[in-house]
Amino acid sequence: MKKIYISIFALSAYFFSGCSNDYLDADQTESISTKDIALFNNDAGAATFVTAIYSKFLDWNMTSFSWIGLSSIASDDADKGSSPGDTGSDKDLMDALTYNASTPSTSEIFAANYEGINRCNQALSIVPQLDQANPALRARLLGEAKFLRAFMYFTLVKTYGGVPIVDHLPNPSSDEDRIMQLTRKTSAEVYAFIESDLNDAIAALPNKSEYAAAEKGRASKGAAYALLAKVNLYQKNWQKVVDNCNLITGYSIVPNYASMFRLAGENDAESIFEIQGTGSVPAKGISGYSNTQGARGAGGWGWGFNTPSQSLVNAYEAGDVRKNATIIFAGTTLYDGRVVPTTVENPRYNFKAYSSAFTDGWETDVNIKYLRYAEVILMKAEALNELNQTPAAIPLLNQIRARAGLGNTTAVSQAAVRTAIWKERRVEMAFEHDRFFDLVRTGQAVAAFAIDGKTFVAGKHELFPLPQAFITQANGLSIQNLGY
Repeated sequence: MKKIYISIFALSAYFFSGCSNDYLDADQTESISTKDIALFNNDAGAATFVTAIYSKFLDWNMTSFSWIGLSSIASDDADKGSSPGDTGSDKDLMDALTYNASTPSTSEIFAANYEGINRCNQALSIVPQLDQANPALRARLLGEAKFLRAFMYFTLVKTYGGVPIVDHLPNPSSDEDRIMQLTRKTSAEVYAFIESDLNDAIAALPNKSEYAAAEKGRASKGAAYALLAKVNLYQKNWQKVVDNCNLITGYSIVPNYASMFRLAGENDAESIFEIQGTGSVPAKGISGYSNTQGARGAGGWGWGFNTPSQSLVNAYEAGDVRKNATIIFAGTTLYDGRVVPTTVENPRYNFKAYSSAFTDGWETDVNIKYLRYAEVILMKAEALNELNQTPAAIPLLNQIRARAGLGNTTAVSQAAVRTAIWKERRVEMAFEHDRFFDLVRTGQAVAAFAIDGKTFVAGKHELFPLPQAFITQANGLSIQNLGY
């Protein structure tokens, strides 16, 4: 009987507490014993290890309240919302940019992503041993695990900067592995690791169209190319952005922007990679994602956090159909006939988190579209503009504007087109968890936050603090980000 060992010390001990020695969380409703590898030595068993990685994205600590706090409430697109006296644990601190190394949201996202990485490493260690499973399936599953590990490390590096690279299941008796888990690598090293994983994923993954209907939502070759292009974008490797965007085929922008954020528009022609939320019994949606952002108060249905800011409202041009597809306004009627009365506590809410069929549900059918083709077009436009190919960038920008019901951009110069593309990213992708990081990578943060009444401290707020518990545990092997 071969025992599958999962690390139980250092990062694993503190941050991987959700993964026990003997059980693999296959989804939110069941666990499967991993004491005997023979139990999994078949196609279904092999798939279980990768399904467990996807399942992590449904967890409260991975994709829900804390992530909303870091990626959205902390940005100029959103305010804390809710009732004035309800801080949401620390969402008032996220809103005011006064968080610190002990703030729960900043610690939770770090821990959650390493829990996910641990699941990736389990799959990458165990699946190759399952010699009774179909070889082609095993190769694909390894590609999925590499894509998902890259996705998590991208979240970590843009959030915290350099972080430990845990590239295998640590041996509990190895001091070398203990040090690996507690030692920060540079951002450049993390990006190189991400690119390596994505290149491996590209070689192994099928196109989206090659998946069976029952496997919708799994990572595809197009998703790996899109994420790689985005990684290139953050590093300002402009030609690589263009090259990888050109390799993304089989997708198109859909005619109706609002349709993408309704049940019928999930996994549509524009979708490249999204987290799958299923409103069902047993429920398998993202824990609390819709409820925490639902309208609060009399006539409402949720906690009321992450409310669209006036700054975001002002960013939309007259006639932009994306405004009413992104923002729920008090006193209006939604597409499904639901009336949002003026008695709710906040004037605006996040429409992209709204579930019509499971409005009051803790786990709903709302998906999160993390990569879609409109962003590919905008990434390519931005890169071409930076490569002094502005005339080639403008038609791409106009393609996105036309879908929004707007006329062609009036921008002509490289500087003006750069600003226009940045603004287009904001209104196109509002509440899709990119705005804070876009402000940082483009150098707009200080000015943008000032407009929204927030003070962004240059040299500090570009990164969130590493959890104090990790710094303490590292005992000198890692140091805290500047200013915390």
